[in-house]
Amino acid sequence: MDLPKGLLPPKIKLLPTVYLNTAEGKEAIVDSTPIIDRLEDLYKERAVRPSDEVIRFLDMLIEDYADEWLTKAMFHYRWNFTNDANNAGPYIAYGQNPQFDCVSAKAMADSFAQRQISRLSLVGSNKVTAPIIESSFQRLIQILDRIIEKQGFTLGTQPASADFAIFGQLTQLGIIDPTSAQLLVKASPRLRAWLDRVEDLSGHIGSGWIKRELVKTHVGDFLNEIGRTYAPFLVANAQAYAEGKSELKAIIDGQSWIQPVFPYQVKCLQALQLERQKMTKSGREVLDEILTGTGCEVLLS
Repeated sequence: MDLPKGLLPPKIKLLPTVYLNTAEGKEAIVDSTPIIDRLEDLYKERAVRPSDEVIRFLDMLIEDYADEWLTKAMFHYRWNFTNDANNAGPYIAYGQNPQFDCVSAKAMADSFAQRQISRLSLVGSNKVTAPIIESSFQRLIQILDRIIEKQGFTLGTQPASADFAIFGQLTQLGIIDPTSAQLLVKASPRLRAWLDRVEDLSGHIGSGWIKRELVKTHVGDFLNEIGRTYAPFLVANAQAYAEGKSELKAIIDGQSWIQPVFPYQVKCLQALQLERQKMTKSGREVLDEILTGTGCEVLLS
C-alpha cells in the first residue's frame, strides 16, 4: 500500500504505524508497545500504564503474553485450518484494496495464504504443539470472562495497555477467524461483546487501578495461565538461544513443545527482567510474593 504524500516510510513496515510531528520533524513509530510508550509521554491524562510499579509490571507481563504467546493462537487458528485459511486469504486481499478484480484478489489471497501457512512452524504451530495452543486459548476465554465480569478490564475499571494487547489479538480470533470465533462466542458472549465496546471507549467512565492486595483474587488465574505456558516457553527459548541452538525443545503444560528459537523473544524476557530491576526493593518484594507459585517466578531468576 502506498504511503500518502509527505510521509516518510517507517524503518520497518509494520501495522500499526503512527506518525507524529515533533520539533525534530515528522516521525514514524511502529510496534504497539513503543507507540504506547510514546503516547504515554504526550498524553499523561489518558495513561494506560498503571502508576503503581507492581501493577505496572503486571500490565507489562500480560501485554507481553498477549503480544508474544496469544499471537501463536491467532496464527494457528487462522492458518492451520483449511476453512479459516480460505476465509483469511480473501479477507486480507480485499482489505488491501476493496476494488481489486476477482482474479487479482484470488492470486493475492492464494499467494499470501501459502506464505503464511509455510510460516506456521516459525511461530510454534505444529502437530506437537497444537493441543497446547488450543487448550491455552480456550482456558484464556474463561479467565477473561471472569475478570471482565468482576471489574471490566484486566487491571481495574479502566483499560490498561494489556487490555489493548489482548483486544488486538481477539479481534482476529474472536471475530474474523471462524473456528476460534465460534469457540469464543459459545464460551463467552460477554467477551465477544467486550470486544465491540473496547473498539470505542471514548465515552467510558472508570478510572481506577486494582489494589495490590486484590491482585491474586482478581488476576490470579491469569498469572497462573501465563506461568503454565508463556513463562516456561520464554525461559526455554532463552536457554536454547544462549546455547547456540536453532531449535528449542521443552515441556510446557506437561506436554512436549518444539519450535525454532525466536531471538526477539529473548529480548522480551530481558525487558521483563530489566523492568523488575528498576523497581524499588519493596516493590520487588511485593511482586515476587504475588508471582510465587504461579509459574511466572521463573521469569525473574
